[in-house]
Amino acid sequence: MEENVILVDEHDNQIGLMPKMEAHEKAVLHRAFSVFVFNKKGDLMLQQRAAHKYHSPLLWTNTCCSHQRDGETNLEAGKRRLYEEMGFTTPLKEVFSFIYKAPFDNGLTEHELDHVMVGRFEGNPNINKEEVESYKWMPLEAVQQDIKANPSIYTAWFKIIFKESYKILKNA
Repeated sequence: MEENVILVDEHDNQIGLMPKMEAHEKAVLHRAFSVFVFNKKGDLMLQQRAAHKYHSPLLWTNTCCSHQRDGETNLEAGKRRLYEEMGFTTPLKEVFSFIYKAPFDNGLTEHELDHVMVGRFEGNPNINKEEVESYKWMPLEAVQQDIKANPSIYTAWFKIIFKESYKILKNA
């Protein structure tokens, strides 16, 4: 059964539900979240999306991201998906939210009100190979430089979030 996304207005008020694929085909604004996990050194854990993902396969992105389920808080959703994708849990805090729209080559569009959360973790994740191809830790400055040098290896939303919130993430 296909998962629904939560349709929202620009103030994050829920206005309905829609199957995830339909929302991406129609570019309808919906609620989403992005998790950024840092270690003690301040390095960011990046994930490389699995090869079979229906959009952005094998691209590098933030630690995890997905969509909230109906009735689920942002933090509950972030913790659930972090465990499903990366195989660990850690306390998260929401630091900001914003709206973005990113069309893909396959005709789908992400139009999301994205809640950005941060957490801390030391160690190695136990990645779910159905969701994640690989992971790596990188200092934020190195990520910033690599996005400029190699933009095609990063997801559209990650580049947008990173550009919009570099200073916030650096101080998170």
